[in-house]
Amino acid sequence: MASAEFGFNLISSQDLEGVTVFDPRDDEIGEIDHLMIDCVSGRVRYAVMAFGGFLGLGHSHYPLPWSSLSYDRDRGAFVADITEQQLHDAPEFSDESWSDREWERRVHEHYHARPYWEELPGGQAG
Repeated sequence: MASAEFGFNLISSQDLEGVTVFDPRDDEIGEIDHLMIDCVSGRVRYAVMAFGGFLGLGHSHYPLPWSSLSYDRDRGAFVADITEQQLHDAPEFSDESWSDREWERRVHEHYHARPYWEELPGGQAG
């Protein structure tokens, strides 16, 4: 289990790969595989979580809206208010999904996360 070490609230995306994601009951549900960053704003929009499998084989990837994760500094891990069943029932995605706003809307609804495109310019909710 990797843990993330923040310094002055900044961290390298490289240090987030492999960081564990827990559900609110403290069950491990996966780990961060990579991040999706908006190249215009520079903001992280999704954490793609690896779930299941053994030794990296047979696992699935689930994009979670960045806003659906909270960082637990004591554990050096993330907490997502989601269940394993929600992961299984998540909208299916492919590499083409990233350019489909309707797919993004469904993902945000599925995880009860405010869509990033509804944020005000300073990153605040509108």
